[in-house]
Amino acid sequence: MNPLLSVNTLCKRFGSLIVTDNVDLEVRAQEVHALIGPNGAGKSTLLAQIAGEIRPESGTVFFDGVDITHLRPHQRARLRIGRTYQINSSFRSFTVRENVMLAILAARKVRPWALFRGDRALFDAADAILREVGLPEAGDKVAVSLPHGALRQLEIALAIAADARLLLLDEPLAGIAAGEASAMIDLLRRLRARCALLLVEHDMDAVFALADRVTVLSEGQVIASGTAAEVAGNEIVQKVYLGSGTA
Repeated sequence: MNPLLSVNTLCKRFGSLIVTDNVDLEVRAQEVHALIGPNGAGKSTLLAQIAGEIRPESGTVFFDGVDITHLRPHQRARLRIGRTYQINSSFRSFTVRENVMLAILAARKVRPWALFRGDRALFDAADAILREVGLPEAGDKVAVSLPHGALRQLEIALAIAADARLLLLDEPLAGIAAGEASAMIDLLRRLRARCALLLVEHDMDAVFALADRVTVLSEGQVIASGTAAEVAGNEIVQKVYLGSGTA
């Protein structure tokens, strides 16, 4: 089976700093693929290149067999590549339900929000998604009023509304209280039935609970890739990142 996402020898530098150095990465349909590594390893920059927000110096990005290397972010979004950020990107002055309704309309390529905001079927579709992500009572709340963990859930709701085939997640568990982490892990595990996930995450318990495969970056280079068990047992990874290897 061909991969859904294929990144080939991707290179990016800022001045003399090489942030991605001939990176190869594949994500299969309905796979959870974790991208881990020390701070400054180039993980978020790699996500940004896949999303089209940063253009690489060289290399290619293919999505479902199509070369998207030179497509802009909105063009990649239309191909159903979703993206979440460390800083929430929802419309903070809109209600939670309105955010999801807007995402549904955008996926349908419908623009006149004023004509559809009172549509009952759209209202119900948004509420169904909010129930799916664990926000059944939040629809009428203004997004800015949500706590951090709920904002993370809202971002995932927007990806579901947009019918994403690949979701790029940048530290989905960052800042979430310990009691909310297990609920987020369960949500991500359920989400794989809808789409493939490529996630950057520092919580190793979450990574090893979720990931089918793990790729490890260090100083912009892939130093290991494989199943969670293979990566956890890799001596180089233990030394560079996990901290349990010998010198």
